[in-house]
Amino acid sequence: MTLQNRVDPWGKLNTHPSKSATLMGNRGGKLHNADKQIIKQFSTQSWINCVTIFGNVKREVFGQSYSELFFLDEATALAAGHRPCGECQNQRYKQFKNAWIHANNTGISLPVKEIDKKIHQDRLTADKNKKTFQAKISDLPIGTFFEHDSKAIVIFKDNHYLIWSFDGYQQEVELPNDLIVNVLTPESFVKAFDEGFIPRFHHSASLK
Repeated sequence: MTLQNRVDPWGKLNTHPSKSATLMGNRGGKLHNADKQIIKQFSTQSWINCVTIFGNVKREVFGQSYSELFFLDEATALAAGHRPCGECQNQRYKQFKNAWIHANNTGISLPVKEIDKKIHQDRLTADKNKKTFQAKISDLPIGTFFEHDSKAIVIFKDNHYLIWSFDGYQQEVELPNDLIVNVLTPESFVKAFDEGFIPRFHHSASLK
């Protein structure tokens, strides 16, 4: 049974057979019913991304605790609104939190619950749709996802834009630097990228 647990940069949960995911994650609890069908989009405001193997932990996907979601890579997970996990990715989480606080809160420390609350406001509109903002491509840092011609495109390097897919990054596209686009990555994350937190990419990105 192919589960509805592959997450795209829009944050949508999809049924897709791809095995290319390098990260998993969750949205705070169970999103599925007894038949392993998705019945809601999130459980709490704590959306995280995790490593796929952590110690000796073995899990039944879509079991009794939470709904396991899968991402192509960290850049995709962040675009979907999932920050690094403080347990299985503690060092990465600290790097993210430090950059996020300096970029969004003038350096004043915040409990993670408050950070998650702010992130939640950045990723969803009041009617629970994907929240985006507009910007020029030239103003966006590496690792940012934006939408163009109904495709999700990531900034891999300066002036290098790659088309995303569940199986990896596809061809590079040429776009004018002054093009105004709808940005998929939450705005507070983009600010953290500017502060020095650089998302990690699936290996297919370096092949383009």
